Order: sequence, then C-alpha cells, then structure tokens
Amino acid sequence: MAEFQNVNVVKKANIYFDGGVTSRTVIFPDGSRKTLGIMMPGEYGFNTGSAELMEILSGELTVLLPGSSEWVAVKGGEAFEVPENASFKMKVTAVTDYCCSFL
Repeated sequence: MAEFQNVNVVKKANIYFDGGVTSRTVIFPDGSRKTLGIMMPGEYGFNTGSAELMEILSGELTVLLPGSSEWVAVKGGEAFEVPENASFKMKVTAVTDYCCSFL
C-alpha cells in the first residue's frame, strides 16, 4: 500500500536518539496505529510494548531480534516482526525510511 486514506496524523514528532530516529504516528478509523519514520545511520536499541511489523521502505540495516545471536540484513522492500514486550537492536547503514505497524 503506497498511501493511507481517511486517517489522522499526530502533529508532534516522535524523536529518539538525538534525532537519529524520527517518526509520526498515523491513527486509522479502527483505532489501529502505525508510525512512519526515518532512521539515520547509527546503532539503536528499542523495546516493544505490543508486537510490531517493521517494513523497510528504503535503506539498509541489520537487526538483532530477540532470542537470536545473528544479525540479519534487511533492505528496502523487506520487513521483520518483533514480538511484544521484547528488545531488539538495529545497525542502520544507510538513511532508512520505514513504516512500523503495531499488531
């Protein structure tokens, strides 16, 4: 899906890691939400409350998912899931455009 229709967007940005990761929250009519954002090159760690689907729209990174000891390469057009109440790490190697869906 290239665009979302009939949604609300929260004006205030989500800014993490001194601006290395930024996003905006999109709220759908059914109450579900996603964030659309940009990650600059760097290393980042995140914690989840709910399960997440991370769609990488463009860019490149490696991700270390919970319970794994291997970093996995992910690039534009690919996605990965993270379980609820978990931690994961990313090494972003190129400016990365992403869409995070909260499952």
